[in-house]
Amino acid sequence: MKAKTPADLTITPRDRRFGRDAGQARWWLAGDPIGTAFHNALSITFPKGEAMFIESVKAFRDGAPPRLAAEIKAFTVQEVMHSREHVAFNKRVVEAGYDLDPLEKAVDEILVIVRQRPPIVNLAATMALEHYTAILAAMILKDDRYFAGVDAEQADMWRWHAIEEIEHKGVAYDTWLHATRDFSRWKRWRMKSMVMLLVTLNFWRKRVQGTLELLRQDGITGPRAVARVWWYLLGNPGLLRRIAPAWAAYFLPGFHPWNHDDRALIGKAEGGDYRMVAA
Repeated sequence: MKAKTPADLTITPRDRRFGRDAGQARWWLAGDPIGTAFHNALSITFPKGEAMFIESVKAFRDGAPPRLAAEIKAFTVQEVMHSREHVAFNKRVVEAGYDLDPLEKAVDEILVIVRQRPPIVNLAATMALEHYTAILAAMILKDDRYFAGVDAEQADMWRWHAIEEIEHKGVAYDTWLHATRDFSRWKRWRMKSMVMLLVTLNFWRKRVQGTLELLRQDGITGPRAVARVWWYLLGNPGLLRRIAPAWAAYFLPGFHPWNHDDRALIGKAEGGDYRMVAA
């Protein structure tokens, strides 16, 4: 299967730093404890998770065509900088009074399992998670109101991350196509689909658990807390509901992340509509 990454795509690492000299409110997402807890729980996964993404992609770079090899290199640089900024962000979450140890432990438990799996399975998991980050990124950049009322440094950090997730969204998938070039189409589809279903189950279960743990530290507990989290995901702003069609497209024959070219969102963000300033 031939990759459909645009021939004129350029993956450009943007070396930016955010929030180093500023405090961070405990409920930094416009005073919303639910949204803050969810994004904090998501951020905690990035430093170690993105290291795993890098390892899983680089495991199959041998023999890659020159263009893909260059894209893997640029992908790696972008992911390293994302990890650095989320380490700094997570430090500010701790400084705001949260104990992140329970969430860090959950990430470490997953990584123990990862190290026991065949590399091709980890690549399939990376490909699935990269699809999630790309469709979440597109949703964020499409919605002018998503970070309304949020401190500019925090909003810009998440948008910067979103820009680069869109830009490199095809790298893991193209690496997968290279690594599975001897697979039948059925074998390739079956493996990627089964892994996506498992990733989906574990991803949302763990993110909800992490969100609830951070809310517990704010004294928000019980069935009402659970209901508020699921309303955040399915109702308003409803990010899980809004990405569902793009998630489902992953299972279609002929799927490729660049079947939908959303680079205009990058131009919109870097053009100043979101106060982004290109490095």
